[in-house]
Amino acid sequence: MRALAVALAAALIALLALTSCGGKKKAPTAPGLPSRSYVMGFSGFPPRPSVSTILQTIDLWSQRADAALILNEVPWDSLLAGRPADSLIRNDQVGLAAYYRAKGLRVVVSVDPTNGLDRSSDSAPLVAASRSLTEPSIQALYRGYVTAMDTLIHPDYLGLASETNLIRAIAPGALYDAVVTAANGAAADVHAVDPSAKLFTTVQVEVAWGRLVSGGAYVGIAQDRSDFPFIQALGLSSYPYLGGFADPDSVPIDYYDRLDDSDPIPMLVIEGGWSSVTVSSTATTPETQRRYIDRHAAILDRAGAAGWFQITFTDLDLAALGFPPGVEPFAHLGLVDTTFAAKPALSSWDAIFARPRR
Repeated sequence: MRALAVALAAALIALLALTSCGGKKKAPTAPGLPSRSYVMGFSGFPPRPSVSTILQTIDLWSQRADAALILNEVPWDSLLAGRPADSLIRNDQVGLAAYYRAKGLRVVVSVDPTNGLDRSSDSAPLVAASRSLTEPSIQALYRGYVTAMDTLIHPDYLGLASETNLIRAIAPGALYDAVVTAANGAAADVHAVDPSAKLFTTVQVEVAWGRLVSGGAYVGIAQDRSDFPFIQALGLSSYPYLGGFADPDSVPIDYYDRLDDSDPIPMLVIEGGWSSVTVSSTATTPETQRRYIDRHAAILDRAGAAGWFQITFTDLDLAALGFPPGVEPFAHLGLVDTTFAAKPALSSWDAIFARPRR
């Protein structure tokens, strides 16, 4: 799913820096409502590839968010072509981060060194170039890119690797070992220049609960905590409807809380959601999606989570974006459809966002 964040041309994102946001957003106040521990937000990914649609997307969701997510796979093709990491980030992310902050939003960045749509493989540009993260020189490119991202963006949290338990489960062992080595090296590099940087990696929650690849038995994330000891927060990726949950209320209330039960750590949901149409063995409707938003808030409350992001605020026009049919399971996660018409889930999100944040 995370590969969606790099499918649009970088020039479209860079143009955001040229557009004034018109001042900071003011979060609503709701005296008497229970507080929430987590910031809420989205990425700027639009339903169709145009600058005007990107701006419309961000304008709509920024009214109901207090944080923004910047995420992308490492731009391997550009780095392999010799383009400096700092130049790429100045062109593609610095203006976007400034745009978000001018709207009063906190910024979280997540960098993915592998393939967001196929965790068994290296990133597609590396495969096309017959290269691999297992190579020390490729790991050095990644480490330099991550360090430049922190230096230039200074995000509230910085992610260094994604869905590590899923990579470990289905990728060649050498690739997982490379992720471990590269991420730990990058963490050392970042902290050498910015000791205050808050770093995380993400795990796939359905894998941790044995819902995707482990035969139904809970396995937890102890191995991930051991292999990435530098993390100061735990990122989560969760799509319960793809893990066989037929009803949102059947998702355990400790679905996140159990993951760090023996060693509590701040948690941020970096990607996830519930489709509003049936795209898997789980039958679902817009009303089911709305009930999931409510259930998800309860799960986050139980865990005392620090952040809740969905990659997409809108549904995706796969044809316009040029995505293959395999992306269909993630095309209907939006709280609005591709025309920006609200779904029932939007009202639930807005009610949760209206709660005062502690």
